[in-house]
Amino acid sequence: MPLVQHSDLPTFDRLREHGHEVLSLDRAMHQDIRELHIGFLNMMPDAALEATERQFIRLVGGCNRIAQFFVYPFSLPGLARGGDTEAYIERYYSRFEDLQESGLDALIITGANVSNPSLENEPFWNPLMEVIGWAQQNVASTLCSCLATHAVLKHFHGIDRQPLPEKRWGVYSHRVTAPQHPLLREINTRFDVPHSRYNDISRSCLEAENLAVLVESDEGGVHMAVSPDQFRIIYFQGHPEYDTNSLLKEYKREVLRYLNGELHKSPPLPERYFSERAALIADRYVREAEKALWEDRSLPEFLESEIDPELDNTWGDTAKAIVANWLGLVYQLTNLDRRKQYMEGVDPYNPLNIA
Repeated sequence: MPLVQHSDLPTFDRLREHGHEVLSLDRAMHQDIRELHIGFLNMMPDAALEATERQFIRLVGGCNRIAQFFVYPFSLPGLARGGDTEAYIERYYSRFEDLQESGLDALIITGANVSNPSLENEPFWNPLMEVIGWAQQNVASTLCSCLATHAVLKHFHGIDRQPLPEKRWGVYSHRVTAPQHPLLREINTRFDVPHSRYNDISRSCLEAENLAVLVESDEGGVHMAVSPDQFRIIYFQGHPEYDTNSLLKEYKREVLRYLNGELHKSPPLPERYFSERAALIADRYVREAEKALWEDRSLPEFLESEIDPELDNTWGDTAKAIVANWLGLVYQLTNLDRRKQYMEGVDPYNPLNIA
C-alpha cells in the first residue's frame, strides 16, 4: 500500500500533486493492512532539507504494495540551522524521544555537511551515535546515505574515509557484485547511480572488516555495502534518491560560487551527466557570465530551463526496486516474537536466506 499522510508535513501534499498515491490517515485507519513505521533522520543543511525529505519519502512511497508506510522525519541537535528551518522542523518533524517510545520498524539516515576533518569532532556526532546505538537494538534495519555511511562505518568498524584528489560527482555506471543477495532480487545487473562527494571508503577497507560489497563502479567506487550480518545496516555512498536535476542544481551553485569569487576556477561538469548540447549551453553561460563581470554588468540568468530538458534519469527505477526489496525484508521481521529473537541474535531464522 502507499504512504500514509499521518501529519501535515507539506511533502505529502507535494507528492500527491505529482501523481503519487498518498492515503489520508482516516482512509488508512479503515483498511485492515499491516503498517511499517520508518524513521527518517534528516541531517541535510537548510537549503537541501526539504528536497532530501521529499526524495527519500518518495522512494519509500514507490515501494511495492506490501504495507501502509508511515514515515517520521526527525533531526538532531548540533546541526547549524537558520530560524526558518528550525521553525519548520519544530512544526513538522517528530522528536527522537517520542519515536523511541512509540517504536520504529526501520530507519533511514541522510548525509550532512561537515566542517571538521575528523567526524568525531562534529557537534552532531554524539547525538547521531545515540540514534545509531538505539537503532541497533530496536529497529530491524538501518539504511545510511553518504556522510551517514562514513560516520557509522567509523563508529562500528574504525574505518576512516579517505579524501579524494578532487570532488567525485556525476552519474556512473555500476555493476552488481552479489546478484544472489535478496536486497538485489530482480535488479538489473548494471545500472547508474549519481555520486557527489569529496571522500571515499574503498572495497578493500570494507572487506577487511567483513562487510559485503554489493554494488560498485570502476569510476564511482563502491556504492552499496552491507554489515557483516548482511542486513542490519545498509550503506550507500552514492545518491540514488536524487531528482533528475539534483546535480544540475548543485552545478549551478558551484558556478555561482565561482562567479562570486569563492572558487578560483570554473567548476568541471558533473561526469556522464550532461548531454553534449547541455555541456555547450553550460559553457556558453559561463563565458557570458565572465564577460558580464569583466564589463561590470549584472550576471545573466543561469540557463537552467535550457539544460533541464537535456537531462536523463537513469537510476530512479532501480533505486525504487532496491528500497522495495529492503522494506520487503523489514516486513518479514514485523512479527514481534520473531523480530525480538532476531534483534537479540538468538534466532536461527535468517530473513535473507543466506548461508
